[in-house]
Amino acid sequence: MITVLAVGVAAALGAVARYVLNQYVQYQSPGTFPRGTWLINITGSFVLGLMVGLGARHGLPEQVLTVVGVGFCGAYTTFSTFSYDVVRLCKERRVGKSVLYGASSLTAGLLTAAAGLVIGSL
Repeated sequence: MITVLAVGVAAALGAVARYVLNQYVQYQSPGTFPRGTWLINITGSFVLGLMVGLGARHGLPEQVLTVVGVGFCGAYTTFSTFSYDVVRLCKERRVGKSVLYGASSLTAGLLTAAAGLVIGSL
């Protein structure tokens, strides 16, 4: 029961962090490219990779991985917004931006998750 409550608290923190960071990034750099969501998903991928690396190499407790991975990262990152943004850019006839956003999100997300995993495994 404590883990469930901790996941809920971490999810609340992740959702608030996502909202605040997205608003800040979009305010600082307005435009059609979803920079806020891009940055959030990339940093979330890094944090999740780092946690997995710490768990695998240094024995980070499974409960911590669950709270941070499922709770915080699950609420912080957002695949649904990513998907929506890809479709929205296409509907706005910004296919180049859509492809750039989709490809860079997937590539950078995988690379930062791998970097986090390597760093966490040191």
